[in-house]
Amino acid sequence: MKDLWKILFSVFFTLLGVGLILLVSAPPRGQPIRLEPPPSPAPLTVYITGAVNKPGVYQLPFGSRVKDAVLAAGGFLAQADEQALNLAARVEDGGQITVPALAPTLGSAQASPPSATPSPTPTETPTPRSVFPIDINTATQEELELLPLIGPMRAARIAGYRRSHGPFQSIEDIRKVYDIKPEVYEAIRDLIIVSEPPATASPTASPTAS
Repeated sequence: MKDLWKILFSVFFTLLGVGLILLVSAPPRGQPIRLEPPPSPAPLTVYITGAVNKPGVYQLPFGSRVKDAVLAAGGFLAQADEQALNLAARVEDGGQITVPALAPTLGSAQASPPSATPSPTPTETPTPRSVFPIDINTATQEELELLPLIGPMRAARIAGYRRSHGPFQSIEDIRKVYDIKPEVYEAIRDLIIVSEPPATASPTASPTAS
């Protein structure tokens, strides 16, 4: 009986010693892993312009749609073409959304009153019009100004020469006027004529008294 107890004690202490050895020689256990929640996505920055109440740059939550951007900008204007946009499309960071306006209809274009042509004021002087060629003996100063290279100064000199020296006998006589240079004469020679001066009436012989 004593031998049985000795065997049991020997087995017990042997198992106890083996357990202590295993416990001491076992590697240390690591810390438990904690799973952190994923970080929140950064907000989206978008520029919205066009037919909205408050165009500008807005920050929207990740995953926002075009409709959210329009609401952030104060909604559509009355003339906005809402059908031109896909309101369900996702907004991209750094993107631009342009809301177009409706094109004017034919009826609205006809409704606008036609612009009236302003009538000339009483102080306005109508531009003289003449048919070329111009008779340099009878033309007014305004008509002479219609000739190329003949401005108000040269036209006044032509009229003054005509008053001082009488009518021109030929178109070449206009070269006698001061400042009518050869290039000026070449520019107007085919546009001017000279009317025949009136014939001088011969004196009528007085009847001889018989």
